[in-house]
Formats: sequence, C-alpha cells, structure tokens
Amino acid sequence: MTKITKAVIPCGGMGTRFLPITKAVPKEILPVIDTPVLAYIVDEAIDSGITDIMIVLGQGKTAIKEYFSPSPALEEALEKAGKTEFLQIVRKTYSRANVVFALQEKPRGSGDAVRLARDFTGTEPFALAWGDDLVYARTPVMRQLIDAHGRTGKSILGVQTVESDDIVKYGVAKVGARDGRLYECLATIEKPPLDKLPSRLAALGRYVLTKEIYEEIDRVHPGAGGEIQFTDALNALCGKGCVCAYDFEGRRYDMGDKFGAVQATVEYGLRSPVFGERLRQYLAQLVETK
Repeated sequence: MTKITKAVIPCGGMGTRFLPITKAVPKEILPVIDTPVLAYIVDEAIDSGITDIMIVLGQGKTAIKEYFSPSPALEEALEKAGKTEFLQIVRKTYSRANVVFALQEKPRGSGDAVRLARDFTGTEPFALAWGDDLVYARTPVMRQLIDAHGRTGKSILGVQTVESDDIVKYGVAKVGARDGRLYECLATIEKPPLDKLPSRLAALGRYVLTKEIYEEIDRVHPGAGGEIQFTDALNALCGKGCVCAYDFEGRRYDMGDKFGAVQATVEYGLRSPVFGERLRQYLAQLVETK
C-alpha cells in the first residue's frame, strides 16, 4: 500500500459567522489560546506522517501564507535579544513540513478548491482537511483515516456519531456493511431533516482520497453561482463502491461557529500544563459566584 505523505487543506469561505473580525483576519488563523486553528490542523497532519502540505487560499487570506513562512526581521530581532525559546517557536511554524500554497482566484466551490491540488498530489492518495474543523485526539484523526485506507485501499470519509439534533447542520453518511468503526459508505446527504436521517454518522471535515476524486470533480456540473461541490464528486465515488466511512475517535470543534470556538479555547486551556489548573479553579469560582 502506498505511504501517504501529502495533505491538502482548503481555506475558502468568507467567515461570515465570525464577522466583524473576519473582515480583516482569516477565520483559519483565529487563535485557540496562542495558536491559530489552522496550525493545529497542520500539526495533526505532521503527527500523522505527512511531510508535504498544500494550503489552498481564497482571496484575502495572505495572512495564512505569512504565518507559515519565515519572518527574517522577527527572527533576527529575537536572536539578537537572546530570546531563543521564542525564536524556536517562530521557526516551528514553518519548519516541520514542506508547506506550499495555491490560490483559488474566484469562489468556485469546494470541489474546485480540491482540484487545484491535482499536480501536487499526482497519482498518490492524500489526506484532506477543511480549515475550520479542529479535532483533539490521542491518535491524530488523519492517522486514523490513513490506517483505515491501508486496510481497504478506498477513499475514506471521516465521520462521528452525533446523537443531538445538531446533526442536521452537517452532511450525513448513508452506510451499508459495518466492520467495527469502518462502514461501507453509500452516499452523503447534505443537511437532511431529522425525519429523513440516513444514519447518525456526520461528516466532519477529514478525508483520505484516491486520485479518482479528480476525475469525478471534472464531471460535476456547476451549481448555483457556478460552484463545483466536492460532495457531488464524493457521492459519485460512493456510487461506485469506492468509499468507506470511518467513525473516528476525538473531540471535534466547529471553529466556524462562535460557541464552538469558545468551547475549544476553554477546553484547550484546561489541558494546558502551564495554566490549566489555574483556569479550572477560576471557572469553578466563577460558577459559584453566578
């Protein structure tokens, strides 16, 4: 089985749910404590064995490229000041993997954004992650999906069981035969009503894809606004029996949602070895006084 070493992270969308801050700052680099959401996703990829990452940028997202690129003036200033700890932190942002960029010049949809990675990934299978889905997991989610691909040789859709009514906000997998956490994926249904749920398995922003996805994207007929939807291409692969769904382990945060972002900040703060206990005590005191 081919070793998977490449990942693609599309960072499109205007971040309208996070206005006004996203008028100036891409939603993907809004911080959780002191680290951008996207940096956590890049670290997840690296910790999963990924060595080469393509970030697909939309218009107005140059700050993302700046974050993952060297900053000579800052590094020189830190070095002269003897602030080696901070210098290492800055260099870590761009030195752990080969990060390259592609520009989606017009908002032509998620399928078009993925298609821009065709030359980058070539004929190899690759990981795909959306830039606003953060997952905390002992075993990185991309690693879990890469292992599932190794078992099946098929494209893998990352899903989680969602028992709440919030499941109607997501694409939901229609599944067939099951083998532990692995399912035959027959289709994904976008935002189905509660009375027509095909399952309780929601698609949550992680994939491993084979090269055939590009052929299916090419066949997708543009929809509203001329956009090419990735889900349409994925469903075409599902119809050919080429996709499995994997119910991954981990705590997922919707970083395109304000409450999801607050949850991530609080929970990552509680996990901090530096101030986690202080935060726990503060929250306990806060609850007592309210």
